[in-house]
Amino acid sequence: KDRVSGVVVSEVDKNRKPIKGTEIHFDCDTVLFSVGLIPENELTKGAGVPLSPKTRGAVVYQNRETCVGGIFACGNVLQVHDLVDFVSEESEIAGVYAADYVQNGSKTDGECIECKNGDKISYVLPQRISKEIEGDVKIYFRVNGTYENCRVILKSGDETISSVKKSIVVPGEMERITLKYSDIERLNGDITVALEV
Repeated sequence: KDRVSGVVVSEVDKNRKPIKGTEIHFDCDTVLFSVGLIPENELTKGAGVPLSPKTRGAVVYQNRETCVGGIFACGNVLQVHDLVDFVSEESEIAGVYAADYVQNGSKTDGECIECKNGDKISYVLPQRISKEIEGDVKIYFRVNGTYENCRVILKSGDETISSVKKSIVVPGEMERITLKYSDIERLNGDITVALEV
């Protein structure tokens, strides 16, 4: 008698609240849920590493070093990933720079640029970019809704640094845009990732 005998789905409004009168019942005997995860960060908090209120993971530079020198973060402790490819890519970044840190010390002590989310973007990662670290920076982000025929814009001040056309973006899929190393020097202030529809 406690078994699921069906599911009711309905349309939702802009606040994601069910709209009365749109309910549809489906008979079934099994329901699979896919839900968002929250990074487990008790160790991170205990080490005094600042957490992002948006990702609930550590605030990091492009090399995945946190604001506490010598502590690096990657994977689902940093942000919720939907593809193992991104986890592998992120862990490789953290591993390479953690090894470099052991040999040469931190490269995040110099001038840094804040990376912020703009219109229609839920969050961006990394949140900080150090000018001391050479190489292109892959900026990961999630959108706050489903958008078609849009353009991802990377801006510094009023200047567009880069843009990428997307046929569709959805909140459940991580996206990324690359900031070329050659563009870092010409940045006039912080950078913002935004979506134009």
